[in-house]
Amino acid sequence: MTARRSARVLVVEDETALAEALAEGLHQDGFAVETVEDGLLAWDRLLHGTYDLILLDLMLPGLGGLPLCARLRDTGVATPVLVLTARSAERDQLRAFDTGADDFLAKPFSYQVLLARVRALIRRTTKADARMLTAGDLVLDRGARSCRRDGTEIELTPREFALLELLMARAGQVVTRRSALDEVWDFALEEESKVLDVYIGYLRRKVDLPFSRHAVQTVRGVGYRLDAGGG
Repeated sequence: MTARRSARVLVVEDETALAEALAEGLHQDGFAVETVEDGLLAWDRLLHGTYDLILLDLMLPGLGGLPLCARLRDTGVATPVLVLTARSAERDQLRAFDTGADDFLAKPFSYQVLLARVRALIRRTTKADARMLTAGDLVLDRGARSCRRDGTEIELTPREFALLELLMARAGQVVTRRSALDEVWDFALEEESKVLDVYIGYLRRKVDLPFSRHAVQTVRGVGYRLDAGGG
C-alpha cells in the first residue's frame, strides 16, 4: 500500500534563523518543508510546484508578502496562506485578509500555536477538497476512483488515475515534470525519465483520442497542462 504523502509547506521568510527553526520543527512533526527567502523566488517556486500551505512573511526582498499573496490569488492559486509578521496592528491584519491570506500570526509566536494553526488550515483545506474534478465533459470522481468522458466510463490504472487527478486538480496550469514525478511516483526518478511521457501517452489514448479531444497538452521544455475546458 502506498504511504500517504506528507503535507508540503513552503516557508517564505528572509530571517534565516527563523526559517531554519520552522523548517526543522515542521519536518520533525511530519511535514515536507521547503524554504525560500525572497518573494520573487517564492513566486517562481509556487508557479512550478504544488504545496498544501504557505507560511509567508510580509517584509521580503524582491517581492513583498502582500503583493505575492495578491498575485497568487489573481492567478487562481488557492493554497492557504498563513501570514507571519512583526506587524501586529489590526489594520495590518485586515490588509492581509483583504489580500487573500487565510490566517495571521504576529511575531514573536509560540511554535505550538503555529503548529496548531498549520494543522487546522491543512485539515480545513483537505476537507474542502472537491470530490468531483471536472474539465468540460471529463469527470474524475475521487471518492469512487472513477473517470468518465461524455458519460462513457474510462478504466484507468492507479498510476494513470493519480496522474490525471494531478492534472485536473491544476487544470489550466502547467504541471512541471519534476512536480509530476514527485507527486505521482513514490520512488526517486530523474527529471529526464521517460516514464512520465509514457503515462501521458496512456492518458491521451484513453481520455482524448477516442473522443477526438486534445485536453492533455505538452508545454515544451517544462511539463504538461490539462485544458480546463476539456480540450
